[in-house]
Amino acid sequence: MSSSQKYWDNKTVMVTGGAGFLGSHLVEDLESRSDTAEIFVPRSNDYDLREKPDIKRAFEDSQADIVIHLAATVGGIGANRENPGRYFYDNAVMGIELMEQARQFGVEKFTILGTICAYPKHTPIPFKEENLFDGYPEETNAPYGIAKKALLTQSKAYRKQWDFNSIYLLPVNLYGPRDDFDLETSHVIPAIIRKCIEARERGDDSITAWGTGEPTREFLYVKDAAEGILDATERYDSSDPVNLGSGEEISIRELIDVIVEETGFEGTVEWDTSKPDGQPRRKLNTSRAKQRFNWEASTDFRDGLRETIGWYEDYRQDLHE
Repeated sequence: MSSSQKYWDNKTVMVTGGAGFLGSHLVEDLESRSDTAEIFVPRSNDYDLREKPDIKRAFEDSQADIVIHLAATVGGIGANRENPGRYFYDNAVMGIELMEQARQFGVEKFTILGTICAYPKHTPIPFKEENLFDGYPEETNAPYGIAKKALLTQSKAYRKQWDFNSIYLLPVNLYGPRDDFDLETSHVIPAIIRKCIEARERGDDSITAWGTGEPTREFLYVKDAAEGILDATERYDSSDPVNLGSGEEISIRELIDVIVEETGFEGTVEWDTSKPDGQPRRKLNTSRAKQRFNWEASTDFRDGLRETIGWYEDYRQDLHE
């Protein structure tokens, strides 16, 4: 029996957001690690994780040994600009109350997913975990980022006062199969994939992208992220935050050129510079994850994009059949 399997065997694992984009991949990975782990996914129809009575009921119903908190109210730049209050409240109250109830119910490990949006707007490149509190986040994402960052303070405080074992992970922007392709709420990769495929099918001459294309981003394939979260839950026991990323930086302009090429769209890209760029640069220092629990991303970016495009093409085809 591998040490990985032994860790999870006969444990009950609550995965909030376990039916979502990242959560569905993480649950599949967890199922492959242990035949006897019990996985409990509190669905939003049954449990409103912003409400204390529902959170208590989720713990009573599951008797969870481990909690992996992935659930979030989240979206791209546009959605963040339109919902700053909701994104702050939902994410703060959900995380804070979940951790408090986990402590009261005697949960042995609590894994928190933070966000890259928590970093200061002008963080030196590559972002290091010790820079996290050195300034205010980029304004469009700040309410979401600060709500998530509060959970790091809670993690450290609970460890100090009650020896509560929680860890805090900071993934970069994720992409991959089952991503959110709704243009109102999606992030850049699924949004541009959808625009390119629909424009290709209609025979359009161009698509429109937001901003100038100058900012840079780092992206992490969703299956790599799921693996990193489970590896950290198994092998890492400290409240020091840990970045999860690929370590590769790409400009939005270059990213869109790659998506245009991979989707077979033959038109041009027009840039709507009235729309915001967001944070100027994002690239993580990922050495801590390697040092602390021997994890690093393994999926080539183009390979991951092809998987994502292929999944979306199949999904659209299934919808139309």
